[in-house]
Amino acid sequence: MSGANTTSGGAAASPAGATNPWLIAVVVSLATFMEVLDTTIANVALRYISGGLAVSADQASWVVTTYLVSNATILVASSFIAERYGRRRFYLVCLATFTIASILCGLAWNLQSLLIFRMIQGFAGGGMVPTSQAILADSFPPAKRGQAFAMFGVAVVVAPVVGPTLGGYLSDNFSWHWCFLINGPVGVFAFILVYFLVEKSQEMRRKRQELRRQGVRFDLIGFLLVASFLGSLELVLDRGQTEDWFDSNFIIAMTALCVLSFALATPWVLTKSNPIIDGRLGTKQFGSCFIVMMATGAILIATTQFLPQVLQQDYRYTATWAGLALSPGGLVTMVMMFVAGRLTTVVQPKYMIATGALIIAGSMWWLTQLSPGLNFAFFVLSRLYIGLGLPLIFIAITSASYYGLRPDQTNQASAMINAARNIGGSIGVCIALNVLAHRQQWHQSRLVEHIVPSSPAYHETLQTMSRYFAQKGATMADAQSQATAWIGQQVQMQSSYLAYIDVFYVLTMIALSAIPLALILSNVELGEGGGGMH
Repeated sequence: MSGANTTSGGAAASPAGATNPWLIAVVVSLATFMEVLDTTIANVALRYISGGLAVSADQASWVVTTYLVSNATILVASSFIAERYGRRRFYLVCLATFTIASILCGLAWNLQSLLIFRMIQGFAGGGMVPTSQAILADSFPPAKRGQAFAMFGVAVVVAPVVGPTLGGYLSDNFSWHWCFLINGPVGVFAFILVYFLVEKSQEMRRKRQELRRQGVRFDLIGFLLVASFLGSLELVLDRGQTEDWFDSNFIIAMTALCVLSFALATPWVLTKSNPIIDGRLGTKQFGSCFIVMMATGAILIATTQFLPQVLQQDYRYTATWAGLALSPGGLVTMVMMFVAGRLTTVVQPKYMIATGALIIAGSMWWLTQLSPGLNFAFFVLSRLYIGLGLPLIFIAITSASYYGLRPDQTNQASAMINAARNIGGSIGVCIALNVLAHRQQWHQSRLVEHIVPSSPAYHETLQTMSRYFAQKGATMADAQSQATAWIGQQVQMQSSYLAYIDVFYVLTMIALSAIPLALILSNVELGEGGGGMH
């Protein structure tokens, strides 16, 4: 069926049916917010999980890894499953499974049970987000699609920001279990609304009938190959630093699996008639959007993880206050999402993306001014700047990525763009972790070179601090030992600041790299906020 027929088919041809499409947008955005929130809400609760389940911090970190891996592997299969068995039905199953798995995570009695439930939660969540986006794309006419994606963007971009704040508050004041249990009532509420408001799409029904008539079957081999590639890639990126990279047999094995599965998957999806991933999406337009979304995910997730980390580690903030430093940026992001949605009707997406990338690069550059005397307002402002730039990229890239695609490619495009955000987030965190670890060692080595008895600055500092501790009641011997320990702490703190500065320099470069990729995008017909599906 042609795109023209689909877009002119009236309300009955869309999941909205006779329902106001904005109600659909609110409902699916609520469910999406809940799912994306769970990518970051557990990060600040890991030490509580570690203590509550009597496991090491390294073992507890698998709570995050299992979710990311299972989430990534199901993304590629979500479009076919939605088309073959019904998008509404698939969405409801995913939403119900996610809600039940969330409650079970909150009730987990040991680490093994928590990881199993977390994996189920990741599988279900991985099917929800691209399906939500595809429902929105088909529920709205092209002229209003950009505004609809703005609401969806609020869920995707703001949820990772709210995650550390909410997770920190719940863990500090209640229990880590509530980081998962809060999904219960929200999920039930969203399920009821989706069940009654989202109607069965006639276009999707015709698509299912056509697939059955043609005898199209699920591409199991393609799915296993692509899922193996994405899953092993996520494992390598997420566990590499912890496992000491290629000194670990586990990382070597996962890397080999990643390379092999990619080598086998590439010719498979390019030559098979009905592959799990549609190779026809690999145009310059979609490819550039995919890479820019990876860069966006890298900055969004990396900053969301590292800003609270530096605040807690070097500025002694609690988890709650570290999260609160990010919250005003979330409010700016919400407002800017709707501004960006309006702009898609009058400004070419490529210029919006370039502008957003430039603003984000400026915010990353701002963070390279880290020093011990910075106050709460500095970090709030840094997040406000990010909140101005991210929506310009997110809305524009979502609109541009749909441009030129047929209606039957929306599910696939949604899955791939969301996979790009997930993979980019993992790559961003991986790069930042490695830069932080290696540069902290390097800076510490350079600083230690100046801590020698022959250094006048070291000698003067040692004498000054020895007198200070002596005035506090310590003996001269103890005062000198305390002064030496204090100098060592200052070296560690300074090397930490310098290493974080290097991390933000790298993130600045990542943001700047999105500008040329944005400018090579094709011009779209303005007013077709979702990228007209021709």
